[in-house]
Amino acid sequence: MVLHPKAKVRVAGQEVTFCCKASGTPVPKKYYWYHNGTMLERKVHRYGSRLTLRGLAPEQAGTYHCKASTTAGAIKSAPAQLTVLAQGQQSCKPEPEPSLVELPSECPQDAAGSRYYNVGRCPPAPCAGGPGDRSGCGTEAGRCCGVRRMEMREIPCAGSLLPVKVVAECGCGPCAQPRVLVQGRVTAADTGEPLRFGQIFLGGRKVGFTGYKGSFTIEVPPDTQRLVARFVDRQQRFVDAIKVLPFNRRGGAVYQEVKMLRKKEPVELDGNQSNAILLGEASGREPVGELVLPAGAFLRPSGEVFKGTVKASVTFLDPRDMATAGAASSDLSFADAEGEIIPLRTYGMFAVDFWEGESGAALQTGPVEVRMDAGQVWMPEHLQKMKLWSLNPETGLWEEEGVLRPAGGSRGKREERTFLVGNLEIRERRLFNLDVPEDRRCFVKVRAYSNEKFNPYEQLEGVVISLINLEPQPGYPANPRAWGRFDSVVTGPNGACLPAFCDSQRPDAYSAYVTATLGGEELEAVASSPKLNPNAIGVSQPYLGKLGYRRLDHDDPNLKKTAFQINVAKPDPNNVDETNGPIYPYRSLEECEEAPVSANHLRFYRVEVDKYEYNVVPFKESDLTSWTGDYLSWWPNPQEFRACFIKVQIEGPQEYMVRSRNVGGSHPRTRGQLYGLRDTRSVRDMLLENTSGACVEFKCSGMLFDQSLVDRTLVSIIPQGSCQRTAINSLLREYLNRHPPVAENNHTAAFTMLAPVDPLGHNYGIYTVTDQNPRLAKEIAIGRCFDGTSDGFSREMKADTGTAVTFTCQERPPGRESFFQRLLTAPAEA
Repeated sequence: MVLHPKAKVRVAGQEVTFCCKASGTPVPKKYYWYHNGTMLERKVHRYGSRLTLRGLAPEQAGTYHCKASTTAGAIKSAPAQLTVLAQGQQSCKPEPEPSLVELPSECPQDAAGSRYYNVGRCPPAPCAGGPGDRSGCGTEAGRCCGVRRMEMREIPCAGSLLPVKVVAECGCGPCAQPRVLVQGRVTAADTGEPLRFGQIFLGGRKVGFTGYKGSFTIEVPPDTQRLVARFVDRQQRFVDAIKVLPFNRRGGAVYQEVKMLRKKEPVELDGNQSNAILLGEASGREPVGELVLPAGAFLRPSGEVFKGTVKASVTFLDPRDMATAGAASSDLSFADAEGEIIPLRTYGMFAVDFWEGESGAALQTGPVEVRMDAGQVWMPEHLQKMKLWSLNPETGLWEEEGVLRPAGGSRGKREERTFLVGNLEIRERRLFNLDVPEDRRCFVKVRAYSNEKFNPYEQLEGVVISLINLEPQPGYPANPRAWGRFDSVVTGPNGACLPAFCDSQRPDAYSAYVTATLGGEELEAVASSPKLNPNAIGVSQPYLGKLGYRRLDHDDPNLKKTAFQINVAKPDPNNVDETNGPIYPYRSLEECEEAPVSANHLRFYRVEVDKYEYNVVPFKESDLTSWTGDYLSWWPNPQEFRACFIKVQIEGPQEYMVRSRNVGGSHPRTRGQLYGLRDTRSVRDMLLENTSGACVEFKCSGMLFDQSLVDRTLVSIIPQGSCQRTAINSLLREYLNRHPPVAENNHTAAFTMLAPVDPLGHNYGIYTVTDQNPRLAKEIAIGRCFDGTSDGFSREMKADTGTAVTFTCQERPPGRESFFQRLLTAPAEA
């Protein structure tokens, strides 16, 4: 499916057009349209690939999807929602929805003891189209609800007024169209070496190469529902990696680590004789099966039988090895006869390469036999459904090659075995799979939070949640027998719903291993020991006990805290304790996606090193559609985010909070006005005594949102303790002197500068990174700042390397205020 219908909003009486388009061999010409799952009559609506509904009535609201079919099969589109409004009903209410931001710690709490302030937001919902709207088959932006007017308010905080801009009115305007990107790195699954200058394909089209360190950036084409990318090693050391990459439809970049499987060393075969190649015999395990090649099976592309020496490389990906899950290709799905995408459960994948021993010319095969040891299938119901599949590199979907049927057999002197046997012809380089369609399916609800408080309004969007389905050994939940499939979903404003295999009879028939990453950073799961806390985990008892929740470090505190494992116990519809999440039946996807935050769900959170951010113009970095064009916006351009950090060294007995205060410096519209505050706690240098370092964000200098004039931000760096400035980086001081005006630095407890416009680098103690994702830009800049280099990355603070300014701090005598405290209590005097 190359064009999917789009969501539309219309007023009763208007008309609407939905479009879809499929490609294939033969070319699909038959299309069927469905409303809420019921097929619409072709004679009544006279549709093809385009469906037009005139004189809309309220009962025509709902979901619409199309199905294209040919003699080769069928494929369904994603559903599109049609909203039909009554005459005079508004699709975008002028009153903003509540949205809370946290005020600085020195601001007084309200009567309820909260320091949160409602700044309002406009939900980015589509607005009703006008009567003259075009057909809706192109890529037009449409109209969406957004901010029409903002108001400035002032909040009394510690003797001064803190400015904040709040949404006063919402209205319809052009929809924001942020760039949607997938970034990441491609490395070898075994050694971690990068895939240098590997080719990247989307469908059959080459779109670029990986970099020297294996890095890549893919811009997701508009209307993409399923992003299938193929990574090819031009030196053919690795099996092609075909990945279905998750992305954030709301814009920004999602980070993905891609692992490639190294090809097995070739063996020599005699083309005149029958040959057998074992599948999965590595690491002392019983083989999963074997590939039997009869004499005369090897063919040249012309069809001529090749009888000489054959070099054969058969690489088997063994799901009994947990480490292979990350290197598996595609998302293990196929399209059934109705065009529905259905998940598969793998028992092993293999890639095959045959070539002539002397010339190196590629060879194909006639009929060969795949034999699978039935003793390796632990779920008896799977024996009847085992099939042989091959992966279509353009769609990322598996296509059926044949059925595996039981047959007797033996292996030499070993005991009698039962094999599942199927036939296959190898005509092109494809990945093959021993799989069963699995219809015991559920959804698992997961949310990610910015901290351990789990406030509903501090959820993170753009987090990649990954779930690997495991088949546990009975009685040994921590030691699974094999993995079966994996899925990745990106969190939206209401979390994520991940498909998983489940069982209603045996809660532990399938378990799931779940992780979360944001821009390459692993988020932490909620602890399961020394005892379970249902309120923290987000799931109430007794269902939590049935799920058997365990964080990775449950038995060994030395293990990481960034994953958890649960039994995917299908909810019992007759048990009220199991009808409120976090596991939902497969037919209840909508209920899972729309579940309120009060419903049961599983959680990850960011481990924040004491950090606080305040923007005068509120902006949620995980939702790029929340950006507002304003002179006081921290980020002036929603398409590109430039993060700036300054490295501060602190010599003193403890760790200190360091604040950056950012105001307009040279632009006539913003001079003297606050952009925002950043507080960061210094991190101890493990190699230096009484020394810590802080990487403090400041607002970069540059064009403001109107792109007409540069503002050099006036930045003040103030440690929150009894501190004296003792050193300034000489190169930075020289640069600031050469680029007037120079900010006054007449108080030794602070450092003030008109921020440089140029990206200076580690020699100056300034770290600047530009990216389409604000969080990723900040993560990279912080990693470089910790390391004290312009291209490195570290999570360990090197406080005396690449520093801009140094403060010496000491413990205060009792009763004496620090400069920072005097600044809060008596700002004029300070």
